[in-house]
Parts: sequence; structure tokens; C-alpha cells
Amino acid sequence: MTQFLKLRFFLFNLIALLCVGSSLTAQSFQNPLLDSGADPFSVYVNGYYYYTHTMGNRVVLWKTKNLANLREAQSKTIWTPPQGTKYSKNIWAPEIHYINNTWYVYVAADNGTNENHRMYVLQNTSANPLNDQWEFKGKLAAPSDKWAIDGNVFEYNNQLYMAWSGWEGDSNGQQDLFIAKMSDPLTISGKRVKISSPTYPWERNGDLGTAGNPEQVFVNEGPQFLEHDGKLFIVFSASGCWTDFYALGLLSLEGTDPMDASAWIKKEEPIFQQTPENSVYAPGHNSFFKSPDGTEDWILYHANSNPGEGCGNKRAPRMQRLYWQEDGTPFIGTPLPTSVILPIPSENE
Repeated sequence: MTQFLKLRFFLFNLIALLCVGSSLTAQSFQNPLLDSGADPFSVYVNGYYYYTHTMGNRVVLWKTKNLANLREAQSKTIWTPPQGTKYSKNIWAPEIHYINNTWYVYVAADNGTNENHRMYVLQNTSANPLNDQWEFKGKLAAPSDKWAIDGNVFEYNNQLYMAWSGWEGDSNGQQDLFIAKMSDPLTISGKRVKISSPTYPWERNGDLGTAGNPEQVFVNEGPQFLEHDGKLFIVFSASGCWTDFYALGLLSLEGTDPMDASAWIKKEEPIFQQTPENSVYAPGHNSFFKSPDGTEDWILYHANSNPGEGCGNKRAPRMQRLYWQEDGTPFIGTPLPTSVILPIPSENE
């Protein structure tokens, strides 16, 4: 990291620390944004952020001018799956996207049996997504139709892609990252390509192996596309979410073809991980957003405040700024303590 970037990060944190003990104002906020909420995601459309996170049994949307005010935001349950279907249980990691003037929610679900987890999509063609006009459009899968969760959709060079976490085979196994082209927001149009497996030690905490499957298996999940100055990245979560070692890794695309597995280069060390001195554990399953005025980049992520709290409802959404290094890669720094009062994302004058 450059000295200039180190100074910017230091000054931002210094301003935040000087605010500790002072009263919150309309221009400041304090993490967590909500008391509970794993896998946070938001999209900014026509002056509002639309936010969602894992509820387990339904999809809820929040609407706010600034994510710092999420506690006061309007919210609505937009979809509760019918019972007895293949997608009625374990509703995980919903994402809301606005593509070609139409709303889409991508979400993973199963029927209570983990082996049946797949990605599904909802659609809403009205202007206001906080209504009852959501239509269930069905399963979204590559031709191989394997176990899949954590789908993220992104347009790059006029082509739509989805990245997700999946199994190589049909049985309970290692979670790898896959990518595929989409012909439209409802359709994966070709074969999936595996772009990452958990290979480094920091990705291999929390063995998924069982007595029936004694081979060690580990986790890559929660892929999120991130583009800056023409460079494409995927930030992902690694290690088991039930461990304090859950962390974020970085894939960088070398070249212009996201379907070329060899073009995705993984950073050898995590870019965001637990910070016990700040009482932040298992930070991960992130997303990204820009400030309302478009001048700042921010990360949304969930984390625990105590060790050993695992994958339950102790995980809460948090946000902080990210910066860009001279080599064009993102720099997030360390997860900040919840005691710090932070300036809100920059708003329009």
C-alpha cells in the first residue's frame, strides 16, 4: 500500500476515533447498521438504496436515502415461498438488482435438504419494488444443475454474468466458485467454469468432511463482482462461516475474458479478516456500494462481535469505506470497532 493511501486511511480512522464519545448526528453513524442480518446487499436506484439480507424463510426489502439510516428505513416482506416446494426452506443471501428497468431478486433456497440448494429468481416490472408485484420466475441453473448458493450478477463489456458458490459433484462437498454467461437476467446460457477453490491455509478453516465423506473439504462462497477503472475483481468469502477465521479474498481478472479460468489470479493473503483487538470476528459475505454522490466506494459486510458466535443471528451488517491502491486493487484495511462513530457516506449537496 502506498504512503498516500496509508495516510488517507489513517486520517479517516483518526476522524472517526475523535468522534468516539460524541453524540451521533445526521452526518454520522455507528456500526452495526442493524442488530442482526447476514449476507447484506444493496442497490442504488433513482436516489434510494434498496437493501436486503438473509432472513431464512422470506425475502425482505428496506428502502432508504442513506444506508447509515437503515434502522429508520421503510421495509416490506416481498416474497414468502409456498410451503412444500423445492424452494420453501433455507432462503439464503438474496440480492436485488435493477436491470433494463426491471427488478430482479436472486436467492438460494431448498426444501429442507441441503443437497437440494439451488438458485432462484424473482421479477418485478413495476417502478416500486416495495409492493406485491413480485413474480416467482423459477430456478436459475447451468446445464449441470449442481448445488448452488450466493449468486451475484454483473454486466461486463456488455455481457451479463453470474458467479456463485457450488459443488463440483452431487454429494455434500467442497464449495468452489463458478461463473457462467447469462443470455438474459432469467437465463444462464452456457456451461459453468470453475474459477476458484480453497487452496491457501487461510481458506481452509472449518472442515466440511463427514464420516461418510472423510476427505477434507473447505469453503469459497459469497462472490461479489467489483469493477474500477476497467479492472474487474471478485471479492469472496473463505473458510467456514462457523469459524472466527471467515475472511475475504480477492480474485483479479488478468485480461478481458471472465470465462477464462486461468485469467483469475488469487491474492495469496486475505484482504479483510478478523481483528480481535477491535472485537470483530468472522467478517465476510460482503457487497459493495457507492456513496449517494458517487464519489466514495464502500463495503457492506456482516461480522460477529465476540469469538465463537458462528453462523447464527449474532451476525450483523456493517459498512466502512474502501480505497484504491496504485496498482488498481481495492484496499479495505481492518474491520473497525463498533465503538467508533463514522461519517456517513458522502451525499449530494
